[in-house]
Amino acid sequence: MKIKDLEYYQQLIKFKNFSQVAEYFSVSQPTITMAIQRLEKSFGTPFFIRDHVHKQLHVTPAGKQFAAHVNVILNELEIAKQEVDYANDTKIRFGLPPIIGNYYFPPLTPQLMREGLLSHLETYEHGSKEILKMLEHGDLDIALLGSLAPLKEPRLRAKELAAYPFQIIVSKDHPLASKKEVSFADLRDESFIIPDTEFFHEQAFKQVCHQAHFRPTVIYRTADIHVIKAMVAENLGIAYLTSLAITADDDVHALSVSAPMQQSFRLSAVTRETKILTPLKQQLWDLLTKKD
Repeated sequence: MKIKDLEYYQQLIKFKNFSQVAEYFSVSQPTITMAIQRLEKSFGTPFFIRDHVHKQLHVTPAGKQFAAHVNVILNELEIAKQEVDYANDTKIRFGLPPIIGNYYFPPLTPQLMREGLLSHLETYEHGSKEILKMLEHGDLDIALLGSLAPLKEPRLRAKELAAYPFQIIVSKDHPLASKKEVSFADLRDESFIIPDTEFFHEQAFKQVCHQAHFRPTVIYRTADIHVIKAMVAENLGIAYLTSLAITADDDVHALSVSAPMQQSFRLSAVTRETKILTPLKQQLWDLLTKKD
């Protein structure tokens, strides 16, 4: 089986037109036709049905199933190429979401400096959703990630390091500032300030609102957690944040959520299952995942 045949196949699934695929790869149409015939002969089943009357190309159920595997195969080959290219690189492509980077990672930096690792980090800062995609596509070596449930993504190796409960924060002048906990359903008349869609916070917020059976009033979204806490401190609204992002220096009051569900921000170190870590990368992995 030729890799080029798989690439032709992938594009034929997309275009459903032999001429367009041939033009895309700057080859003749018979080249594409013979490649598809080789694949169909190899698997002993047709992947496409040619409707000559309506001049359409239909994908068979077997063709759709094979397409899913082709996408995985070509993606893994691309990742393999990247990982081989980076095998001897002393740089460590490291994913670090903003909340983890601001509140969890700083205490680790002195040890990273002492062990000579800090200068090797090539840090990529995005929300956990984007970092997860980059890991899956082979664009990162190691990352710290936030999630709502234990990470069990295919082809990834994850080690959970900590879990931080979600809390409600309010201004110290807010009526709820005298309480230690609150039922989320009692917040239906409040105005919320929330992190934007790059964060898993939005998913957590939607889940708890659904469980509490109300549609929230969201007055502002931002990627800056400091702005959220500053706005809450000014009593402009309330927020639902992981306790990891709430410190003693914040001019806000934090409440536990008693019902309808108690969610946690799970923090994990993650790498690809197939990733062979260089000594430097293994050193970083060991530092991140060690038990105190």
